[in-house]
Amino acid sequence: MRHQNLTAAARVALARRTDRPSAREYIDAMIDDFFLQHGDRLHGEDESVLGGVGFFHGRPVTVIAQQKGSTLEENLACRFGMPNPEGYRKAVRLMKQAEKFSRPVITFVDTPGAYPGVEAEAGGQGEAIARSIACIAGLKVPEVAVFIGEGGSGGALALGTADRIIMLENSIFSILSPEGFASILWKDAKRSDEAAEVMKLTAEDLWELGICDVVISEGTEGAHAAREYVFDRVEREIEAALCALEKKSAGALAEERYRKLRRIGDKNKTERKDHGRSETFRTGKSQR
Repeated sequence: MRHQNLTAAARVALARRTDRPSAREYIDAMIDDFFLQHGDRLHGEDESVLGGVGFFHGRPVTVIAQQKGSTLEENLACRFGMPNPEGYRKAVRLMKQAEKFSRPVITFVDTPGAYPGVEAEAGGQGEAIARSIACIAGLKVPEVAVFIGEGGSGGALALGTADRIIMLENSIFSILSPEGFASILWKDAKRSDEAAEVMKLTAEDLWELGICDVVISEGTEGAHAAREYVFDRVEREIEAALCALEKKSAGALAEERYRKLRRIGDKNKTERKDHGRSETFRTGKSQR
């Protein structure tokens, strides 16, 4: 059952719930023998970005995930899921490693955005994000991104430029927070609920625009109340995506990823899958 009557602001609130399943929970639920790797080999470690190798349905994979904490102490350690430059540089290191050894890449996106602190900016935050986007866009191995909560700004885009984008029903993906949008556009952060409606940031909005490929139901209450169900659905969709992508050559993957990005918003040529149903939109009508 989908929350058809929920407002965009209500979905933002669900995406931000502190008891929502974290990236580490998804990894523990579906990745076997996960070996966590640390550091960017340039500056240091970033606890807001988890990265490592493991096995998904018997195949070796590289997993990169943005991690939020469940307690105040954990959130302070990972800056509430906002990566520093070293987090994105670690992601680039692991993506290049995955390409070298022909391992598919799975990313879990859950961040309000990259950390905006002075030290992060001085450390090259913008360059680190740009390099991560460029790296992931040009990968010659299959890449699947799963949005499990917030997907804010370039901080999310750095791990979300994928062959297949899977979004949970109450996850979001936007250029910035609704509060920031309202502050810039109307000089009033209190109008964030109104901003959420016009930003087209929900999974359903993004599916309609051709940005998101799959929308996964969270049950009647949300992912926080249906963990095993959501883990199972996410695992199935990742497996389906990888099975399809692994049949393509390295050159074909990069070319199709480029064409996918170029046609975002064109409903006439966008193929989508929603709740196990494949639809091809042509002249505004679906054909099965």
